[in-house]
Formats: sequence, structure tokens, C-alpha cells
Amino acid sequence: MSDTELWYTLALLRVDGVGDVIAKKLISHLGSAQAVFEAPKTQLAAIDGVGTRLLKNLKNTAVFKEADNELNFIQNNNISYCFYNQANYPERLKHCPDGPVLLFGAGNLNLSNSKMISIVGTRQITNYGVDFCKKLIEELSPLNPIIVSGFAYGVDIVAHQAAMDCGLQTIGVLAHGLNQIYPKVHKKYMAKMEENGGFLTEFWSSSNPDKENFVRRNRIVAGISEATIVIESAEKGGSLITANMAIDYDREVFAVPGRITDKYSQGCNNLIKAQKANVLTSAADLVYVLNWDLQQKQKNIQKQLFVSLENDEQKIYDFLVKSGKEQLDSIALACNLPVFKISGTLINMELKGVIRPLPGKLFEAI
Repeated sequence: MSDTELWYTLALLRVDGVGDVIAKKLISHLGSAQAVFEAPKTQLAAIDGVGTRLLKNLKNTAVFKEADNELNFIQNNNISYCFYNQANYPERLKHCPDGPVLLFGAGNLNLSNSKMISIVGTRQITNYGVDFCKKLIEELSPLNPIIVSGFAYGVDIVAHQAAMDCGLQTIGVLAHGLNQIYPKVHKKYMAKMEENGGFLTEFWSSSNPDKENFVRRNRIVAGISEATIVIESAEKGGSLITANMAIDYDREVFAVPGRITDKYSQGCNNLIKAQKANVLTSAADLVYVLNWDLQQKQKNIQKQLFVSLENDEQKIYDFLVKSGKEQLDSIALACNLPVFKISGTLINMELKGVIRPLPGKLFEAI
């Protein structure tokens, strides 16, 4: 996108009555944001959704001054940007009708990785949530996914930190412009975040972290990823809004179950009870539902001559060598291990290259 077209696009987004959906419709019909401003009224009026008021607003030249200011900010602060119909725009977000026309970025972003998951949850994360989040990301790290969250307190920042600790790219989706950070206490994480991914936002430098911006931000978190994971949530909360947005976008949703007496497990338990979310007890659950291929990763890992197996792993391996292909439930029954425990054990064994998954929840020894 040229600077000229970016300038016209910025101006179009500042026109009163033009949101992401209308902007895309106008650009689609006329070919560019510049063409929208240059088109005669008769041509604009023929487009569905364009009425007298919008025609008048499109002639308001004040929007070009605002576009000047934002373009100067972008150019003077090394801000990257991506347009909704260009190759560098997040692929899954292209299929969201209300996805942002423009996204602004800071850091070392690579949005081409297809394995992208969003992790959300309460700002009052418990020790249970912290431990689960860290373990989940550690187990997924051999598959090199991108971890997306909102850079807020609680689950968000734990997920970002865990991703960075595992050497994974992580993206913070912000509810304000890139000229500031919220919450301010998280400023200490910015440099490392930008080295290991960075930040995305649809908001301009003139935007503050207002309450309504967080709901808008959540649709990006939900739409950009293959799946949204809710670690912990009270009965009501922003993470549940994100989960429902992900459902509306036809994305997979996972929720971590907890005790019925735990306040910050109620939201997750309700999602599972309403069959809106898959139960998530380990990384193996996510890998299975998303059909991520562990074997491809194994090809890049030098096979060890002598693989060290834990007691439970050895028990499972011996059973599969003797029995051949078996389903997860059969393995759990034969080895006298609970299913929730065996799921994580199996993924570790896959990463060690001693077993492999097959269609139909089957596993076999290699």
C-alpha cells in the first residue's frame, strides 16, 4: 500500500458513519479508498448502505487533517501496518466481516505462522491457572505456535511471559494506540515482547484505553487465531465475550475445567456444560482437536539412540508394542492410568519419537 492510499484509507475511517464493514464495502465497489473520495455522488448513492447523511459526511475535509496527523505518527515511529486485503494481513482475520480495515503493529511480528492460539481469562488468576497456563505453553512449545493475548493483568501477562520463556513468538493485542501502554506497570515487558513478537492494534495514537475499546479489541483476539483458550473466568467476564466471539467466527474454543466451588472456574465450567467449549486438560487435547501434526516436528529433531522414559511412559510403550494400535481409552484402562493424566503423557512420548498418533484417537509404538 502506498503512502497516498494509506492516507486516504485513514481519512475514510475517520468519516462519521464509516466503520469497518462499510469501509470494506465502499473500497470493494470502487477499488480504493482514494476512489471513494473521488467518486461522484450518483455512484456512491447506488451502493447499498450509503444514504444522504453518509454522502454528506464523505465531503467533510476535516478527516484529511486527522489522517495527516496519524500518518505522521506512523512514519515517525516506525509503525508497521497491514491492510485487510493484502498478503501480510492475518489470514483468519480476513474472513471476519467486522475485522479491522487496518492493523498497526510494533515489534518483530511474523503473522504467517498458521499455528496461532489465543489465551484469555480472568485478571485475578489463581495459582492453579498460572501453573496450568505455563505447563500448557511449555508442552506446546515444540510445535512453535504463536501465543496471542491482550497484555492485561492475570491470564494475559502470564501467557505472554510463558511464551517468551519458551522462546515462542507472542502478540499483545491492545485496546489503545501504540503511543502508550496499558496497564503502565507492564511497560517493563515491552522490549522483550517486541523482540519475541510484539503488539497489534486497530486504534490510533489518539485513542485511550477506554472501556468500549476492550470489547472491540476482543474480536481481534478471537478472530486472528485458530482457537481461543479460556484458562480461568468468573461467571461473567471479558474472556467469555471473547470466547463467544470465537464461536461466532467458527473457531474452536477450549476451557480449563475447575472445581464447582471455585469462583474463577465457573465461567469455564459453564462453557463446557453448554457445549460451547472443548474440555482442555493438557496440550494433547488441543493438539488432537486441531489436528496439529507432531510427526512433522519430529522429523526436525535428531532421533535419540537411547530414549529415557518415565515409569508411566514405559508402561504405555510396552503395552503398545505388545498390543499394536490402541485407542486412548483402551490404553488408560490397560495401564491403569486416568485419562486426564495419560493425555499429557502421550504427547510427551510423541515428542520423544517413541509413539505416533493415528486417525480415530489411535496410537501405536514406533
